[in-house]
Formats: sequence, C-alpha cells, structure tokens
Amino acid sequence: MNLFQLRAFDAVAREGSFTRAAARLFISQPAVTGHIKALEEHYQIPLLRRTARRVELTEEGTRLAAITRAIFGLVDEAQALLEANRQLLSGRLEVAADGPHLVMPMIASLRARYPGITVNLRLGNAQETLAALLSEHADVAVLTEVEPRHGLHLHPLSESRICALVPSGHAWARQSGGIALEQLNEVIMVLREPGSITRRTFDDACQARGVQPKVLLELDSREAVTEAVAAELGVGVVSSMEVSPDPRVQAIALRGDGLVNRHMLGCVERRRSLRLIQAFFELAS
Repeated sequence: MNLFQLRAFDAVAREGSFTRAAARLFISQPAVTGHIKALEEHYQIPLLRRTARRVELTEEGTRLAAITRAIFGLVDEAQALLEANRQLLSGRLEVAADGPHLVMPMIASLRARYPGITVNLRLGNAQETLAALLSEHADVAVLTEVEPRHGLHLHPLSESRICALVPSGHAWARQSGGIALEQLNEVIMVLREPGSITRRTFDDACQARGVQPKVLLELDSREAVTEAVAAELGVGVVSSMEVSPDPRVQAIALRGDGLVNRHMLGCVERRRSLRLIQAFFELAS
C-alpha cells in the first residue's frame, strides 16, 4: 500500500478540494490528482466524485476517509510528541469557533508569540464548531454553552449577555437603563436560526418568563440580523460581545434571568498535551 497515495486522498477528503489539498501537502495539484488516480486504479474502486463545483466522497471514499483520518491523526500526534521539546518555530493549528470576537485576539497573540505558526480558522454555528472539534477536523475550538463530556477538555474564557438590537431611531434606543424581557412580548422580531446559541438562549429565557415574540424572519448570520434590523423589519437579539459599531442600529441591554452565555476553549482530552495545543491554551490562562 502506498502511503503517499493515502495521504493525498486524506488531504482531499479533509479539504474537499484538490487545490487546497495540494497546498496542505506542499505539492502540486497534478501530483495530488495522480496519487488518487493511481489509488483508485490499483484497487479498482471509485473514491471521489468530481463535479463542476466540488469534490464529493463516494460511499467507499467516506469509509476510507474515516480510516485515513485516524491513521494520519496518529502520525501527526507522533510527530508532535517527538518535537515537543523544540521551539514552536513552525507548525499548523486548526482552529474552529462559533464567532470571531473571542478567537481573533487569541490568534493574534499566538502569531505575535510564534510567527512561524500557520493558523486555519473555521467559523460556523455552535453545532458545526463542536462537530469539527469532536471529529478532529479542528485542534482547538472556541465554544459557547457546551456541557462537559467524557474526552473533552474545556477551559472557561468569559461570559456574554443577550441584548436587543433596534434601529437607531427606535424609542428604546434612548433608554439607557435597557428594557425588561417582558417588553418583547408580541413584538415583531428578526432572529437567528434555531441552531444558534444566541437564539436558543433567548428562546429559553422567553419560555421561562412566558414571553411570546412574533418572529417575522429567521436568518443564518448575525450580519443578516443587523441588516434586517437596520431595514426596520423588526427587533433582533445579539450577544453583547458581538455588538459592532453601526450607526444604523443600537444594542439595548435586556433585563431578566437566563440571558447569559458562557464561552469556553476546548480540545479533545487525549490531545491536550500536544505542544501547539498547549501553547494556544496558555493564551487563555
């Protein structure tokens, strides 16, 4: 069995692209294509389905990818163990986060201390971020409201609070003391999708207090919520750490219980001792 061919396949499976796989392995794209073609022809099995827009795994490819991810994950761990006493002059760290606001300063600090480190950042919602960490597509992840579980190491970072987001000309924008959660009862609102932690926290708080807002729109990003509020389609909600300067909208404090989120840095417990992961956790201490 040719490990170069397996490594090329593993890179394409992880990256979903021949171009990104080539960059990951520091070889040419034709070399990656040649390795995978040779692997498929030798074993007479299709592993990848090439479309005009993306590369997809076949059923057999999906099964093989699970094996190669484990193989090369262990290879990477062995290399990291052997180099544990060396200075972090080079390396690659896969980071996942459910928002940019906490993770960006941490990456900046890492780059300032270890300029030779390359960081690949994946941004997604809370479910996608946790899935990336547990599947080891990410080395470390900034997570929100994750319950402790076996095999997962978590370190607390900070807390944030859910705020209402209103157009700058709204009457509530001038209320410096904020508003009570109950004032959102029967109010037309534009909110994140139900999979969002901000949305889930807000919904739980409303249910506990018997508040029933009228949800006009469900949107898949905080930027879309801001644009909808600016267009006066309704009142939104946003985390206090995600409030960006925008003269069109105003964040208003919400008074009430259950409106606080906890943010954590996490990694897979068995990989906690890896030097590069340790270095990232040291930034959070």
